[in-house]
Amino acid sequence: MTATALPTKLDPAALAKLSRLEVIARLVVEGFITGLHKSPHKGFSVEFAEHRQYVIGDNIKDIDWKLFGKSDRFYIKQYEEETNLRAYLLVDASGSMNYAPDSKPPRPTKFRYASCVAAALSYLMLQQRDAVGLVTFDSRVRRYIPPRAKAAHLRGIFEELDRTQPGADTNLSAIFHDLAERFRKRGLIIVLSDLFDDPERLASALQHFRHKKHEVIVFHLLDEDELSFPFTQLTQFEDMEIADTRLLIEPRQLRDEYLAQVNAFIERVRRLCWQFQIDYVPMKTHEPFDAALAAYLARRMELR
Repeated sequence: MTATALPTKLDPAALAKLSRLEVIARLVVEGFITGLHKSPHKGFSVEFAEHRQYVIGDNIKDIDWKLFGKSDRFYIKQYEEETNLRAYLLVDASGSMNYAPDSKPPRPTKFRYASCVAAALSYLMLQQRDAVGLVTFDSRVRRYIPPRAKAAHLRGIFEELDRTQPGADTNLSAIFHDLAERFRKRGLIIVLSDLFDDPERLASALQHFRHKKHEVIVFHLLDEDELSFPFTQLTQFEDMEIADTRLLIEPRQLRDEYLAQVNAFIERVRRLCWQFQIDYVPMKTHEPFDAALAAYLARRMELR
């Protein structure tokens, strides 16, 4: 999908002023749907929730003639069993996800950004009558809420994301291997993380999900500071996952080497995801949330 100019409702800086994830999720999804209405690109239909395109052999009695009048295309109403999808949202709550710069306009922490994306996806999925579950984790699974397809289920997901405080180190590969064995029913795995782990071990763990017949989308969340390293003055850097670990450095001396290492890491993760047929979606915490919603919808339509 190619997006046009997006409503401010999708802007993380504007949404950073709001506290309730329930409100944020609704605004993000409504803004995204408004963008679909306005977009000249027809990759998605706003009627995607309850319809699919007519194919030869379908009962013509199921054609939605009102929708035909608007779209000049034949669509039929989907049955409940055709629309159900089981999704698992895996949200990284390790210490590194708590990073956010002192910037204007303010940017959310990576964890807050991930929480907003997870909340919006949950809201959209339940509108689709899909079942959605949540896992928050750092070096261990902190909370697992099994997938449900009931509207009341949203409140539990929002509350868990709101009360979770990022902390401790992480071991993505071990967590993912454990979850791959725990999730008995096949579904869509959605990872929201900065992916700070060894790429080879991480790829092995993600491949474990694919071996279990899950579809996987990885949202790689990074702050712009981590990608551009804009520091120019003598700066003290602190490890956000290992207590009392600080280093005073001259950033300009390390910038080129740092950027080379970061870009190599990102490219390695991207290639490994491609190798194992995993959707890889890079996201920056100052960018709109629409990429996450579009990636989910694209994958959902393929699975249909």
